[in-house]
Amino acid sequence: MIRKTLGNSFKYVTFDDYRMIDFFTADPISFIHQYDRQVIFDEVQKVPELFNHLKIAVDENREETGRFVITGSSQFSFVKGITESLAGRIGLLSLLPFQFSEIPQGLRAEAVYSGSYPEVVRTGYQNAHDWYSSYLETFVLRDVKSLVNIGDLRDFRQFLTMLAARTSQLLNYSELSRSIGVSVSTIRRWISVLEAAYIIFLLPPWYRNLGKRIIKSPKVYFYDTGLVCLLTGVTTKELYHKGPMAGSIFENYIVAEIIKNLVHSHSSDQMFFYRTSHGEEIDLIIDRISGKQVIEIKKTATFRTQMVRNIEKILGPEDMGFLIYEGNNFPYNSNIQIMQYAQYLTE
Repeated sequence: MIRKTLGNSFKYVTFDDYRMIDFFTADPISFIHQYDRQVIFDEVQKVPELFNHLKIAVDENREETGRFVITGSSQFSFVKGITESLAGRIGLLSLLPFQFSEIPQGLRAEAVYSGSYPEVVRTGYQNAHDWYSSYLETFVLRDVKSLVNIGDLRDFRQFLTMLAARTSQLLNYSELSRSIGVSVSTIRRWISVLEAAYIIFLLPPWYRNLGKRIIKSPKVYFYDTGLVCLLTGVTTKELYHKGPMAGSIFENYIVAEIIKNLVHSHSSDQMFFYRTSHGEEIDLIIDRISGKQVIEIKKTATFRTQMVRNIEKILGPEDMGFLIYEGNNFPYNSNIQIMQYAQYLTE
């Protein structure tokens, strides 16, 4: 994707090619002299020594910017190399799984339960389950184990499965601790690692008092619902639509699509959920300078007026309310829209 965006003006070097690794390892000075500007280095986590040589090359001419574009698929190794060698010399971009608009129209409905990673989308979801199984083993479990001290990998695998089964729900550290048999501090450390790896993200509660936002429990979501479905055994369209997790997966998908849009557009908008002590809840609040978007998400094609009652209770004069669901668009009133989810994500 980056190669296509930058065009032919940039050379492209991938360290998936063992010959490039051999060239760099044998003579890094000559390698950097040959590839000293307008070059894309891909899969750089496979040659961590490259970072020091790039630092030297950049420091020799700090006025010339944009000489190197470096990408990596291993979040942990990639960020570690940057923070240790290239701090202050690099701009970081996070590329999350494909957004709704990047997926071919004929595959968009399937993306809800089959995921949005480029590798599975480009194959039309052929063998998607096998790809996610490999992804779980080779990236999530391997890289996490290399970063933190996990005594029993089976405990961590159980933790991931339990977290997936609780997606779109409040995160209860103590419950996870008791169920798995590890300390709360261990659960918190594992959560932090999964956040750093862009596997999960936490949605804080909405309070005008900033202190309450920090101490109250967040909700947990996965960046990609394909991984949720793998971990919870939702392997077919039928199991998704008829299973007990359909609503949670659908909500996770919509919230993840919105956060991908915010991250990729470098938006400063903030996302929250809302819940009162009486159990009244709003799935999502997007806090913007111009006002809030107050959003309810329902996996249904049938609209009922009670679905927007909680929206009406908290909607301010500058806010817009949305019910996002599987049915058709139609006007409700001047500041609440009833929208089919694909239409909302397109706009």
